[in-house]
Amino acid sequence: MAEETYLSTPELSPLEQEVLDEYERLASNMKQLAVLLDRLASNPTTDILDGLRDLERKTSMAFTLLKASVYSIVLQQEIDWGEGAGAGAGQQGRGGGGAAASTSSAVGSDYEQ
Repeated sequence: MAEETYLSTPELSPLEQEVLDEYERLASNMKQLAVLLDRLASNPTTDILDGLRDLERKTSMAFTLLKASVYSIVLQQEIDWGEGAGAGAGQQGRGGGGAAASTSSAVGSDYEQ
């Protein structure tokens, strides 16, 4: 009842009224926090631990799926890049293969003599 008296008093400046309103909201939030903490304190720890284990299992599964997805993407990129590099290397091998073969035959001929 005292709250109603000073909140409705016209002698308060707007700043004072604003401060009182903020204190009122703070008190309400603190009451809600106290109720929530009481509810959490009344729960047995086994329920909380079971919930945390379930959360850990789900998080672990999501992490594993994420790793598998990333691995799949990286592997597919390597395959794609490998095909591009393989096609380029095949063309170079055809054009430059004669030079490599002649070099190895020249080296071989040095040893044969």
